[in-house]
Amino acid sequence: MQRVHEIDLETLDALGRGCAVLGTGGGGDVAAPLIAAAHAIRTRGPVPIVQLSDLPNDALIAPLSGIGAPTVSVEMLPGQSEVHRLREAAERFMGGPLSAVMSSEIGGSNGVEPLLWASLLGLPIVDADGMGRAFPEVQMVSMNVAGLPVNVVIVADLAGNVTTIQPIDGDWSERIARAACVAGGASALMADYILTAEQARGAVIEGSVSHAVHLGQSTVGAADPLEALRSELDARVLISGKIVDIERRTGGGFVRGSVVVEEIGGAGRLTRVEIQNENLAVFEDGEVLASVPDLISVVDTQTASAISTESLRYGQRVSVLAWPCHPLWRTDRGLTIAGPRAFGYAIDYVPVEKIGSSVV
Repeated sequence: MQRVHEIDLETLDALGRGCAVLGTGGGGDVAAPLIAAAHAIRTRGPVPIVQLSDLPNDALIAPLSGIGAPTVSVEMLPGQSEVHRLREAAERFMGGPLSAVMSSEIGGSNGVEPLLWASLLGLPIVDADGMGRAFPEVQMVSMNVAGLPVNVVIVADLAGNVTTIQPIDGDWSERIARAACVAGGASALMADYILTAEQARGAVIEGSVSHAVHLGQSTVGAADPLEALRSELDARVLISGKIVDIERRTGGGFVRGSVVVEEIGGAGRLTRVEIQNENLAVFEDGEVLASVPDLISVVDTQTASAISTESLRYGQRVSVLAWPCHPLWRTDRGLTIAGPRAFGYAIDYVPVEKIGSSVV
């Protein structure tokens, strides 16, 4: 895969489309962040993308993300001051200047908004992230899977509060950071697992920004965008049909629920996609068709554009795609942190490529 060296106005839209797909329904809608990032690029120029190998061992990297419920963040847009307050707190805690920022998760708005934050701070973005997708909880990052201790979590909200946390482990980082987020209105900016370039090597998923750009470019001009996307991802199309039922609720800093898709032109198949910010699992007649940590994305059948969980509507014609996750998530520790049982499902994980024969 050819690595990208900067994000300019020509590559920005492709990055947005790719991040939307990798968001697996979550990570926040990319529409507003794309507008903000485009304004930042027009004002301050393209945002440089660096590889970990470009950085000295002691270079400090701040993984950044929005935390909260996508149904809230789509209405309560972030300001531009939070990232400066967060940087000040991070550099005070770490005792030195930041050298780069990184997306905590490449999926959804959290893959796009770092462009704005990097532009505002005058820093490059590392071509990597902590998930290779989006997950709903703070501890569900590759740095935790790799065994790095969570040294600090910093949450900056729209009201001006900055909360610096030194949790004892990843699970506590989620509990305390989520509480701070909810107190600030259920949407905030967060930095966690601030680390050096030396620590990041082998503990993050490299090439994520480049992957998202290439993914977004794969459907441009394609006669069959859905097939182009499926081929690029080596994904399975679990079903193509119409949304016939949605149940969605916001609480505790998450959006949870399910969506039912009825097959069109087939035997009346019904599948149910279950949601906690991201699409977690797909069921048909009680059988699992796909589950976390594999990636599940609901896309428009005609355009192959990904649809976030907060944008799903009755009657939409959609296709549900599923494809394998990064091998890191299929390790025992990866499955403990983000496998189906981590979300309360009493099922064992089975790789999507080994499930069922009713899918194509």
